Amino acid sequence: MARTHAEQGAPAHARSPLTRERVLEAATALADEGGIAGLTMRKLAQQLGVEAMSLYNHVANKDDLLDGMVDLVFAEIGLPAQGADWKAVLRQRAIATRAALERHRWAIGLMESRSQPGPANLRHHDAVLGCLREAGFSIAMAAHAYSVLDSYIYGFTLNKQSLPFDTSEEVAELGRRYLRELLGNQYPYLAEMIVEHAMKPGYDYADEFAFGLDLILDGLERVRGTA
Repeated sequence: MARTHAEQGAPAHARSPLTRERVLEAATALADEGGIAGLTMRKLAQQLGVEAMSLYNHVANKDDLLDGMVDLVFAEIGLPAQGADWKAVLRQRAIATRAALERHRWAIGLMESRSQPGPANLRHHDAVLGCLREAGFSIAMAAHAYSVLDSYIYGFTLNKQSLPFDTSEEVAELGRRYLRELLGNQYPYLAEMIVEHAMKPGYDYADEFAFGLDLILDGLERVRGTA
C-alpha cells in the first residue's frame, strides 16, 4: 500500500514510538550542543517531533528529566571491577569520569546534586565505595577518599573548561600575547613558566590531570587501613 505524502515526509524519529530512553537521549544531545540553560521542554518536543505534553508521559517534570540525563552520564562511566587493584581501577574510573564530563560539559554541576538519583548513579557510587571498603579503607577513610577524588576530578575538569584555549597552538599564541603586552620583566617566574613549559610544542593542560591524580592515589595508599 502506498504511503501518504505526510508519511513519506515525516522524519524517522517522528514515526518511532516515544520512550523515556529516547526523551533522555534527545535531551542530552540538546544539552551537549547548546548547554543546559537552553534546554526547554518545548525545544525538546520539537527535536523529537511531538507535542510538548507528550513528554510528560515519560518524564514527570524538568527535575525528572535532569535526573535521567545525569543517569545516562553515569552509565557511560565503567564500574570498578571487583577484586582488581584498587588504585588501578580508581585511576581508570577518574579518567573515564573526566572524559564523560568533557563530552557532556553541562553535567559537571549536576552530577552530585540529584535528590532522586537514578539506578546508574546509585550503582556507580556503591561500586566506588565497595572498591574502597574491600581495599581496606575504613568507612570514614572511604568517605574521605571519595570526596578528595571527586573534588579533584570535578575541579580539574571545570578549571580546564574555563581556560581561554583548547589547542597547543592557541596556548602558544596566548603566551606570545602575554609576553608582549602584559608581562614584560615584571613577572619573571610567570614568563619562565610560559616560555619553558606552556609554549613547548604539544603542550596540553589536560596532561596535568594524571600527575595530580597519581599524587592523590599515592597519598590514599599511605592512609589505607587507618581509622
